[in-house]
Amino acid sequence: VQLQAFGGGLVQAGGSLRLSCAASVRTFNSYSIAWFRRTPGKEREFVAALRWSDSARYYGDSVKDRFTISVDNAKKMVYLQMNGLKPEDTAVYYCATKPTRILPAYINREDMYSPWGQGTLVTVSS
Repeated sequence: VQLQAFGGGLVQAGGSLRLSCAASVRTFNSYSIAWFRRTPGKEREFVAALRWSDSARYYGDSVKDRFTISVDNAKKMVYLQMNGLKPEDTAVYYCATKPTRILPAYINREDMYSPWGQGTLVTVSS
């Protein structure tokens, strides 16, 4: 499976951006799909995840109520809608998948996911 994230860019604080991730999969059935982000000098941070099997969605505390993860199985695309962006959201964003259902206790762990796509940079100006 190959993943390619795109859609990053420069946006003002309070603005919105939608990231996309194209996946070379036949179907997302049974998959767990996630977005993580990394800022220089920091560890990769969990942003959001979705389990196709039960449509359960999970979000990091810092993005809850602002970001929304979604999947289009027909297009083999994963999206991250980001609203109310803040300067601290500035990071390189990565999409990642796992072809099985991840338990909720582990859904935010980056070591649960493989493969990973190349990231896309989001810069939020104040």
